[in-house]
Amino acid sequence: MSQAARPAPRSLAEALRARDDVSLAALLRSRPDLITPVPTDLTQLATRAGTRASVLRALERLDRFALQTAEALAVAPDPASYGTLLGLMSGDAGDETVTAALPRALGTLREQALVWGDDERLRLVRTARELLAPSPQHPSPTGLGPGVQEAASGISPGRIQEIVAAAGLPSTHDSVSAVAALTALFADRKTMAELLDGAPQPSREVLSRLVWGPPYGQVTADPAAHLRWLLDRGLLLPATPGTVVLPREVALHLRGGRAHRAPEPLPPAVEPAATHGPQVVDATAAGQAYTALATIEELLKDWDEGGPAVLRAGGLSVRDLKRTAVALDVSEPVAAFWVELAYAAGLVASDGEADERYAATPAYDEWLERPPAERWAHLAEAWLAATRTPGLVGGRDAKDRTLSALGPGLDRSAASEVRHRVLTLLAGLPAGAAPDAESVLARLRWERPLRGPQRDTVGVPQSERSRAWGRTGEEDLRSRLARWALSEAELLGVTGRGALSEHGRALLGTSSSSATSATSAVPSKSAVPVTSAMPVTSAEPVGPGDKLPVHHHHRPAAVPAPLSPAEQAVATAAAGRLLAPLLPEPLDHVLLQADLTAVAPGPLRRPLADVLDVLADVESKGGATVYRFTPASVRRALDAGRTATDLHAFLTEHSRTPVPQPLAYLIDDVARKHGHLRVGAASAYVRCDDDTLLNEILADKRAAALRLRRLAPTVLAAQTDPAALLEGLRAMGYAPAAE
Repeated sequence: MSQAARPAPRSLAEALRARDDVSLAALLRSRPDLITPVPTDLTQLATRAGTRASVLRALERLDRFALQTAEALAVAPDPASYGTLLGLMSGDAGDETVTAALPRALGTLREQALVWGDDERLRLVRTARELLAPSPQHPSPTGLGPGVQEAASGISPGRIQEIVAAAGLPSTHDSVSAVAALTALFADRKTMAELLDGAPQPSREVLSRLVWGPPYGQVTADPAAHLRWLLDRGLLLPATPGTVVLPREVALHLRGGRAHRAPEPLPPAVEPAATHGPQVVDATAAGQAYTALATIEELLKDWDEGGPAVLRAGGLSVRDLKRTAVALDVSEPVAAFWVELAYAAGLVASDGEADERYAATPAYDEWLERPPAERWAHLAEAWLAATRTPGLVGGRDAKDRTLSALGPGLDRSAASEVRHRVLTLLAGLPAGAAPDAESVLARLRWERPLRGPQRDTVGVPQSERSRAWGRTGEEDLRSRLARWALSEAELLGVTGRGALSEHGRALLGTSSSSATSATSAVPSKSAVPVTSAMPVTSAEPVGPGDKLPVHHHHRPAAVPAPLSPAEQAVATAAAGRLLAPLLPEPLDHVLLQADLTAVAPGPLRRPLADVLDVLADVESKGGATVYRFTPASVRRALDAGRTATDLHAFLTEHSRTPVPQPLAYLIDDVARKHGHLRVGAASAYVRCDDDTLLNEILADKRAAALRLRRLAPTVLAAQTDPAALLEGLRAMGYAPAAE
């Protein structure tokens, strides 16, 4: 049977049965919750698709225009024709942009099983209608109130007839026909215009205040004349004692037929704030990537033998985070980012000991042996996929507890999605263009208007929705995640000067040749991009069949979804290869100076850097690192087992300048005094006036476990506790006494 001859479905289940496999697969990709657990048949799938929790998740994934379309259907007759829906979205005057974009939005709703039926009988699923339709407790986001039929349900038949007569209509024999006649009057544009032409000016002002919502107002028991004029003609209908409502049909006439004050069929443009040369961007990003590697190495070198203690509830204490920030010479929020990045990359974890502390993992040693570009790629891949959110550190959880770095409560499932989407938007700009951050946030809010703290505010009062949506000054979580993604990408070297680098594009699996500004930087009427959660199949417009033409130049371009693990591994390797030639080559020399400093004009090779970190203290960082030699630092090298001869030979080999005489004197002077005093450990001693007996004990092989040493002719020291020493001597046949 052809699609034209196929009967209209009578339920959502029938509509799903009429779908082909490709369409059903697209539904399950866009609403993955429907397949867990796997439904037994399409009837069960339809039932699950109509549950409140599933519908809420589906509404969250809609972009602003698709959501506005669903909201318009919620206030339209059930069922509604495509023409009725188009009138609600574009108004009496029409709107070419809305007309072109509506097939895509309706196709999205159909694909996600939020709307079913043909173009003559469009039905919003019952749960979605309940969530989005207006009611006294939950006003519609459109600002519209109930229709005349619903608003007049509590009015007496006599009062209905009075209203009909005052409106200039003939009386009827029953209330049903009277309400129908009043509804028809309000829907007739010409008759309504004539009726309102005779309205007093104060009455018109009242209507203008209610027309865009909220549609409810307060009246006294004895309303003023201008309010009485509206009440007598049904232009305001009583809702509850002391409350009146503007009927939906009246509001639509005053709005010119539009359900929304400002339909938003096109996504906001991601505007460039500045443009730099691509080479400058790549070089800047590479420099920051090198700094990121150096920072992670410095952090984990400090924690290699056991770092800060793990709090009882998990995470770092505020004091330890401050110490880490001072050691890295960064702010505390930035220190939290580096700590969390090392954790996400598997380079740091709890040591699992009784006195639990954070320490570098065995993976850190393997990571250090890899080339710098591969080390960076490992960090970048871990950052892109991480769900933990360092920006929350220092905030409060739902129980008013402080959120700590490496502690619980930092996971946000949307974090990786937002990072990927932000970078994808940057990839849509011309190479070298840095975006305006506010335009990025505006784009994200258009793509997911219901995400963030307003997650479950569908169907709540509009005043509460406004507070939840961050319109009172507090940003929603998704916007904050986007801001953090932009700053973290710069810290990590994915971007340079705010623009996406070439190795950053490769990390996403894209390249500069595929990045254009047609749909992201300067959207036009012919570009209506879909959102990232929308499968590619949704790009095919679904419109009013043969009644309205579908223009293919209005077809949206699908946004690439995040890569699979295998694809991401390939993209990460490509990013590392692009970054490798931009990183500075490690040096095998320093420049020694007479003021007891050494200048490293670039990154140092690992053996040289490791020895110099012990022999000198870092005085300043940047393009060149300055090390300072001090008596304490030289003593540290001697304590590590180096001799003065070793240090002289090391400096001579690795310095491009002669070893300054003050530095040679410093090493010799510290070495001459080093080791005159010796410190060891002793837990117990043996004292005896007969040194011959002590010699006998030292010579006995059975005393080896006691680790005895002679401190004086009559005193032996042991590195074991007194009780073990007593027991050992008695086992050897002696009779010691505890002192």
